[in-house]
Amino acid sequence: MAKGKKAIDIVEEIVKPVCDEMGLILWDVRFEKEGPDWYLRIFIDKEGGVFIEDCEKLSRTVDPMIDEADPINQAYYFEVSSAGLGRKLTKDFHFEAKKGQIALAKLIRPIDGVREIKGTIEGYSDGVVTLSNENGSHNVNVKDTSFIKLCDDEDLF
Repeated sequence: MAKGKKAIDIVEEIVKPVCDEMGLILWDVRFEKEGPDWYLRIFIDKEGGVFIEDCEKLSRTVDPMIDEADPINQAYYFEVSSAGLGRKLTKDFHFEAKKGQIALAKLIRPIDGVREIKGTIEGYSDGVVTLSNENGSHNVNVKDTSFIKLCDDEDLF
């Protein structure tokens, strides 16, 4: 592993150019523990939607590249999937890409008794997302949230 670099950063450096070549958007890379197991997850997006063939092609292409770089020194499962509906917004470009869509911010600590703020993404700057709803405009510092996710799957159920 390169000195001073996190494993996720190394994986992103490997996967991003491949995604660009394939016409995919690298949405996120996560290394997560579930029960006793660890998972390296790559989330992708694409204009018109992601298909299983996109996930398979990217997986087959980058898996040996990641193995060769060996940025993670433990056993893990490797997954490539669509960012999906209700996706988490974690990077600066996520907020710009989804401007005008409805999102839910789950606050770590309540503000004025409110723990969740749902509204249309109006803007993003310096780690603060502006959500607007019937109660006005709310500036939410991303660092003060457990998560912010799209609400594009609400009408499905």
